[in-house]
Amino acid sequence: MPAEKLLAGDRVIGTMISLIPHPAVALLAREAGLDYLMLDMEHGPHSFETLSAVSCAARCAGVGCFVRVPELSRDNVSRALDCGADGVMVPMVESVEQARAFASWAKYPPLGKRGLGSIGGHTGFQWLDDASGHMAGANRKILTIAQIETVPGVESAGEIAAVEGIDALLIGPLDLSVSLGVPGDLLSPTVRGAIGRVCDAAGAHGKVFGIHGPESLLEEWLPRGLRLVMHSLDLTMLAAGMAGIRRWFDRER
Repeated sequence: MPAEKLLAGDRVIGTMISLIPHPAVALLAREAGLDYLMLDMEHGPHSFETLSAVSCAARCAGVGCFVRVPELSRDNVSRALDCGADGVMVPMVESVEQARAFASWAKYPPLGKRGLGSIGGHTGFQWLDDASGHMAGANRKILTIAQIETVPGVESAGEIAAVEGIDALLIGPLDLSVSLGVPGDLLSPTVRGAIGRVCDAAGAHGKVFGIHGPESLLEEWLPRGLRLVMHSLDLTMLAAGMAGIRRWFDRER
């Protein structure tokens, strides 16, 4: 699974699912050769019920299912994981205190304070015969992703990366460009400099570095240690496909 690959030092590639709620999206990802999907509960309409269904299909398909929760809270983090998500991304993490709270709700004791449910998506709907083994395994395999997309987040990136239980720092470039005063200019020197600080902070603490962005941005950072690669989202893929149909028709007329 992608979390294990990442923590072993490998690179994974996936995409964000903001609109499509159907579990078959996991099968499409498998056929495309993607490592994971990221369900967007911050900007998308997905519910925990959708997450549960998609994560079940993803588990059966051998595809990772991560989720971006709407905001940092114990309910969002722990419940998402109990629904079967392989990892949780919290948007706009800006401080070490937020990072510590996130880790404590995502990880089981002794590392964190996540509550233990006996059966559900997180157990593959099997009863827990070995609670201690399950908790230790989940702490190793579940990915906690702090999304850095504001100036305070960049400035605190080193402290955030140093928190035990935080596994990855991922750049949200669009909001980061807004926070830096250059809205939408993802390749500006200002944005590049901020991304570099986060990349260096992740590397210094042995954490995974990730970006969700277009090819031009991803290609620039692949040689610099980008391992959690998130390309595009379902909305843009659908829009591009529909526009392609229109272009084809106009050429043929």
